[in-house]
Amino acid sequence: MKPDLPVKSCLKAAVLVLILTLIDLYTKHLAETALQTGPFVLIPGVFELRYLENRGAAFGILQNARFFFIILTLVFLAFMVLLYGKIPVSRKMLPLRLLIPVVSAGALGNFIDRLLLGYVRDFLYFSLIDFPIFNVADIYVTVSAFLFFLLILFYYKDEDFHFLEKKGRAEDEG
Repeated sequence: MKPDLPVKSCLKAAVLVLILTLIDLYTKHLAETALQTGPFVLIPGVFELRYLENRGAAFGILQNARFFFIILTLVFLAFMVLLYGKIPVSRKMLPLRLLIPVVSAGALGNFIDRLLLGYVRDFLYFSLIDFPIFNVADIYVTVSAFLFFLLILFYYKDEDFHFLEKKGRAEDEG
């Protein structure tokens, strides 16, 4: 018996989440161990590696709201799993089916840090613009959200999201 395509797709997504999360956690571990003595300048005046323990969210907002972030992340991840399960397995929906595991890996990587350490390890710093220090998981989330936004604006049409409609709604309108 040939495995069901959606199950196969879900397994691929889970493996992608696992691989990306492990990459994020590994880079955080490397930063934590290698940058304890101070920053490492890669491009003077532009980009450096600088270790920071962030107890808040992006840009350091909501400091020490660990429990809030843990609950918020669990809700977000549950939503991503439900959404992924609803998205049709088709060529047209492939970008969404790729972005959901990437954004989920970002959320999961920072979730694991918060859960186990009480803070998120950040280490990438653009000194040229004094941008807040961030990590690989933040890149996953930011790039995925940006691409999702572009897809919604320029690629997908309203009718592409018919799978989100409630089952009885179409029957009620008919």
